[in-house]
Amino acid sequence: MSEDRSPILAAGCVLWRPAVSGHGIEIALVHRPKWDDWSHPKGKRKRGETAEACAVREVLEETGRRCELGPRLPTARYTVDGRPKEVAYWWARALDGGFVPTKEIDALVWLPPAAARHRLTHPRDRTLLDTALPTPHP
Repeated sequence: MSEDRSPILAAGCVLWRPAVSGHGIEIALVHRPKWDDWSHPKGKRKRGETAEACAVREVLEETGRRCELGPRLPTARYTVDGRPKEVAYWWARALDGGFVPTKEIDALVWLPPAAARHRLTHPRDRTLLDTALPTPHP
């Protein structure tokens, strides 16, 4: 039996909202208890699903928020258990909704960009945030 070496396809967002203080923006980070890490909302694509649809669905499932996709960000490429994974990302504005903890995502925080960068567990997520921050926002 041969091992499946095709990439795991996923999508997600660097999700932002205007800061509650009225100055600047805040970035959403989710906590995954299985991995005990903080990351941007993301997840695997379903069969036949576009990357854009997956990103919007995953944001809703993991944060409870609808979102509006903005500019495309660089695709993250890394390996998981020896298998390649490709995660398509967008800069996205959070819309309405509310967070409800689940078994998969037990916490959501909204942080200023510098604090979000510090909280992110993986260097690749910090690099993605650094790339996203020059993206214009209203």
